[in-house]
Amino acid sequence: MQLETSRLIIRPFTLNDLQSIHLILDQELKNSDFGNEGAQTLSERERWLQWTLLSYEQFSKLNQPPYGERAIVHKDSNKLIGICGYVPCLDCFEQLCDLHQDERPASQSLSTTEFGLFYAISKSSQGFGFATEAAAALATYAFEQLHVKRIIATTTYDNLASIKVMRKLGMNFKKNSLSLPPWLQLVGILNNPAKTDPGV
Repeated sequence: MQLETSRLIIRPFTLNDLQSIHLILDQELKNSDFGNEGAQTLSERERWLQWTLLSYEQFSKLNQPPYGERAIVHKDSNKLIGICGYVPCLDCFEQLCDLHQDERPASQSLSTTEFGLFYAISKSSQGFGFATEAAAALATYAFEQLHVKRIIATTTYDNLASIKVMRKLGMNFKKNSLSLPPWLQLVGILNNPAKTDPGV
């Protein structure tokens, strides 16, 4: 999957991207919470990149969506400025009223899998709307080509930059009314505009 916007190219990673993505994720954004183990060494990031490249082919063979990381490249400079992609996101989403589907209390709800969207932009490229531009392209592709029912994005209450992107995408915000799990704080939900039944 490769997408293009007015300023960006969203494309699969290559091995040549190792130094650039290591700089972004493990140095510039090393204190950001991506839901993983934190900053990695160059050799660890190289193994991650190799796994990422292999996953493209394997997801395709399994007839699954193009899950995984994609490079965000600025057209004019041809510089890698960030990362984005789709992820199958398993969590206690039925604790949120809009996603609660049975009679049991929210605190006893089962976990469900949602179609997740993520993005991260290098510090030097933040503040120019690149994250919103990339996320909007991914949302459009998910709705028009993959025909997903909805996409979600999660963040913490204090991640104002991510919240701003979610708001610009038109996401509806749902807060976890329970204290647990601690990582499930704020969820943005964006329904496919082609969905005709609001109750589904």
